[in-house]
Amino acid sequence: MIPSRRLVLLAIAPVILALAALFDATLLWPMLACDAALVALAGFDALIGRKRLITVERSTSEVFSIGRANPVVLELRSTARRKLAVQVNDDLPEFAASADLPAAVEVKPGATAVVRYKVTPSRRGAYALGPHHVRYPTPLGLWLRQLKIPATQPIKVYPDVKAIRTYEMLARQDREYALMRAARLRGGESEFERLRDYLKDDEFRNIDWKATARRQKLISREYQIERNQNIVFLLDCGRLMTAETGGITHLDHALNATLMMSHVAARTGDHVGLIAFDDRVRSYLPPSGGGQASQKIIQASYDLHASMVEPNYRAAFDQLALRVRKRALIVLFTHVIDDQAAKDVSHLMRKLLPRHLPLVVLFRDVEVDQLAEPVTTRPEVELDLYLRGAAAELIVWRDRLVRDLGRSGVLTLDTPPAKLTPALLNRYLEIKARQLL
Repeated sequence: MIPSRRLVLLAIAPVILALAALFDATLLWPMLACDAALVALAGFDALIGRKRLITVERSTSEVFSIGRANPVVLELRSTARRKLAVQVNDDLPEFAASADLPAAVEVKPGATAVVRYKVTPSRRGAYALGPHHVRYPTPLGLWLRQLKIPATQPIKVYPDVKAIRTYEMLARQDREYALMRAARLRGGESEFERLRDYLKDDEFRNIDWKATARRQKLISREYQIERNQNIVFLLDCGRLMTAETGGITHLDHALNATLMMSHVAARTGDHVGLIAFDDRVRSYLPPSGGGQASQKIIQASYDLHASMVEPNYRAAFDQLALRVRKRALIVLFTHVIDDQAAKDVSHLMRKLLPRHLPLVVLFRDVEVDQLAEPVTTRPEVELDLYLRGAAAELIVWRDRLVRDLGRSGVLTLDTPPAKLTPALLNRYLEIKARQLL
């Protein structure tokens, strides 16, 4: 039982009498009588309000997506004969938060009320939603009855699987361009596949004028892209991938992009594989296709977390050379900030040519980009100039690295983590359309 505001306000009367009794002894007995009456009333209210009047049932998916708001539904059932103003809260995992809790709801006598809230996890892994904490007032409103209702519901936090469902929904409506601006690059000039409605990014030469005349609206020809090609993702799980943007780590941004691209690639008939490494190779998944390809990526990366060690690029590339013999698109996700790491990455990616097609995905530091911008809200001081100079020097160094890789034939993608998924999908579609693989 927790004292309510009403009980605290009622307790002010005896306090006032106690202060007055210091100056007038005749008020001593009225003060004691007031105390006794308040204690008796509070005790009676606690006694009749001790019965448990609320039960809670929780329903939610067993699979949560990292960085997404995942819905949870609570059903509160009342056995009381009066209306209850209920506050409810749930125990959440350490790496999860909800802006909707605690929630307040009014439950009518003998009725059921529904509470919906959303949980946003920031780390992958196996967790559990814990007990419910419920509060409601006693009949006289002097106490708040607090219950801890045991409940445990296991959940698994995966990379962003909701993005795949969104893509599938849009794809069924022939609206992939809502996620990717490169819809016009869906297929190159090879074998005809189908006719579809014209999209604003389509090339005019792909318009089928006969079909357009028949249907009285623009119709585009779509061509098949080459299938059964291999894509292998190299995931750096070293210390620099522990950096966070938008509440989730660079590694999780890479995994989200990997999962989405795996789904799109498998949907177009390609095979996808995975090598994850830090100071050693942590996971290997051979290239495979079909509807279960993205699910295999999820299972292979489910318990992967970035660790505070330096990445061993050579070990990963040795494993790649040993395991992957057929030509493949090699996508390396990494974050480099020093010359030695850049030198290692450049050397090893160049060695993949011409057998494979290498693509380096570099994470652009948004905070460094912001530091390089002039301060407009206040006069600049000397420290601002030094910070801007250091940030600009780092940006120039990164741009030079990207140019050097490009000149040697290595594809690059330098993008902020939050924009990684659409940028990578666009690059993949471009590679397929240009038949680089």
